[in-house]
Amino acid sequence: MTKKELRQKYKYLRQELSIEEIEHMSLAIANRLLTLDIWDNIYFHLFLTMENQKEVHTDVILSILAGKDKEVIVSRSDFTSCMMVHYLLTDNTKLVLSEYGIPEPVEGIEVPSNKMDVVFVPLLGFDVQGHRVGYGKGFYDRFLAECKPGVIKIGLSFFEAEPDTIPHNDTDVALDYCVTPQRVYSFGV
Repeated sequence: MTKKELRQKYKYLRQELSIEEIEHMSLAIANRLLTLDIWDNIYFHLFLTMENQKEVHTDVILSILAGKDKEVIVSRSDFTSCMMVHYLLTDNTKLVLSEYGIPEPVEGIEVPSNKMDVVFVPLLGFDVQGHRVGYGKGFYDRFLAECKPGVIKIGLSFFEAEPDTIPHNDTDVALDYCVTPQRVYSFGV
C-alpha cells in the first residue's frame, strides 16, 4: 500500500471507533508504557490529543508523567515552515485549540529539541520495522532529526503493525518502540 492508502485506511478505522473504545484502548496503551525501561529519563515530549482525529488520549500518560515528577514538553506547530516550537508544560501553561484541532501552548518556556529524552509520537499506522505513517506534513520527522542521538521514540497506536514494509525514505525517522493496547513492539533497541 502507498502512504496515501495507509492514511485513508487508518483514518477510516479510527473513525469507526467509539469514544468508549478509544478511552479503553488509550488506558491499555498507558498501562503498557509502564513496562518500558524509560522512567529514569527526565524530559518527555508528549503530543496532546487531537480529538477530531480520534487520536490516542494522552491525558492518562500526562498523569503518569506528573506522578513521576517528569518534565513534560508540548509543542506548537507552524504550518508555514512545518516546524514545531516546544514548551515546558506547567500549571500556568495556557492551551488553545489550533485551527486544526491541536491543543497548543500559547507561550511559555521554550525547550530545544536536543533536550528531549523520550518522545511520544502520534501516527496513523506503522510496520514491524518501526516505520510509520503520519499525517503527511513531516513535522515529527523534522523534529526527531533535531533531537539528540539516543532519544527514545515511542509511537502510540490503536492498531497492530502492518505486516508489509511501509514506504519510507532517508528523511523518515523510524521508531524505537510502538505501543498498542495488546503489546509493545521493539525495533532493535
